[in-house]
Amino acid sequence: AFRWYTLAAEQGDANAQANLGLIHFKGQGVPQDYNTAAQLFTLSAKQGNANGQLNLGVMYADGLGVTQDYTRAVHLYKLAAKQGLARAQSNLGSLYARGIGVSRDYSEALRLSTLAAEQGDPNGQFNLGVIYANGYGVTKNYAEAVSWYKLASRQGNANAQYNLGYMYTQGQGVSQDYSEAARLYKMAADQGLARAQSNLAMLYETGLGVSKDYAEALRLFTLAAENGRASAQYNL
Repeated sequence: AFRWYTLAAEQGDANAQANLGLIHFKGQGVPQDYNTAAQLFTLSAKQGNANGQLNLGVMYADGLGVTQDYTRAVHLYKLAAKQGLARAQSNLGSLYARGIGVSRDYSEALRLSTLAAEQGDPNGQFNLGVIYANGYGVTKNYAEAVSWYKLASRQGNANAQYNLGYMYTQGQGVSQDYSEAARLYKMAADQGLARAQSNLAMLYETGLGVSKDYAEALRLFTLAAENGRASAQYNL
């Protein structure tokens, strides 16, 4: 596949350029190379390829292989979002919600996140959970937030798993259930999410929803601390 993508990319095939860029971006069978990935995504994006636009936008948002530039990321996400690419819609929606690279606009964040979520995009579903849980431009609705977090969680979105777990500890939109919170925190913790590791450690320390286990609490607090979670560092 790599050889075919290379030949096609050299002939100007935009899809091949985007796919080859992703191979270099992830380091799949080749050394990871953000600079080469950015060059290939740029070639693809200039031809109007939505995946090239999205991936180049991600690189500008994260400052990988290029100088970080949120305004440029927003521009690229808009181009890909207009073509119906769900991930671009959810990424752009998140930037509108936070006011990064663009003026904060909760209505636009809701519109874009809904478009993405309706295509089954877990990031769009997570965004809607955040919007409804916090009442960003809408009436706060914990039950609606829970429904979106559940959809994203089932697709493995660690942030949604953590937020849903927290809602179970607080009884927000659901009946309080520490066992379910522990299950969700564990799913997110296993993906390396520091705040989930820290919160799960606290459940093991207190015996809420799980059998009290100080050794497991210490292991999780240590993992969270290594990932930079300040509260875990304090608990240690």
